[in-house]
Amino acid sequence: MPAVDRPTQPEQHLAQPSEELVLAAVARAERHQPREQRGVPAWAILDHLALSPRGAAARQLRARLAALEANGWLERSRRHSAPTWALTASGLRRLRRAQRRGELAALPESPQHRAWRNARTVAAHEIERFRAGLAERSARAARLLEAEPPPHSDAWLELAEELQRACRRLASASHCLYEWAEPDDARADVDRHSEPGDAQLEPGARAVRRARRGGRRNVRLWNDQAL
Repeated sequence: MPAVDRPTQPEQHLAQPSEELVLAAVARAERHQPREQRGVPAWAILDHLALSPRGAAARQLRARLAALEANGWLERSRRHSAPTWALTASGLRRLRRAQRRGELAALPESPQHRAWRNARTVAAHEIERFRAGLAERSARAARLLEAEPPPHSDAWLELAEELQRACRRLASASHCLYEWAEPDDARADVDRHSEPGDAQLEPGARAVRRARRGGRRNVRLWNDQAL
């Protein structure tokens, strides 16, 4: 399976992002959190600026965050002993002024959009191989059904595990390629494991179906070593 894309390499002008761009990254990172929480850690801000969490750029960004806090545009708090930053009212006003005046450079591709794009790319490349792998295992099951003498039960148990993993991998790739809608940066893109029509199911059946959908966007589960 081809490797998933690495985060976008920072452009030269993003090595030292402007104060307004840092504010925009904080605002978007907070907007894209899976749960509504105030404040985001430095690593999330770096990710939204397409900057490496290590090296000079990261050190400069942390110094910039401290300066913005001193100016009253960011406020710092802590979550699980780690510092987080959020826009203050004056920081939000400054960001909006820059947006109205057209003075704000575009942020890099958001992490959630990058994850969607990478998943679609890998799914498009691999889905036919996944189908072929499932077809081969299905054919093996058909041969075992016809075998004389019947195979040992261990053969069925082993194949059952392979079939389940192959079906889940194909289901995941199908979801990423055909069903996962392109994220809107206005809000967090979180898989709620729900689909149209779920409301027509009985509560128990709906819960079972949603549980099956867990991990369907996790391309790391497509590793061949799992089969």
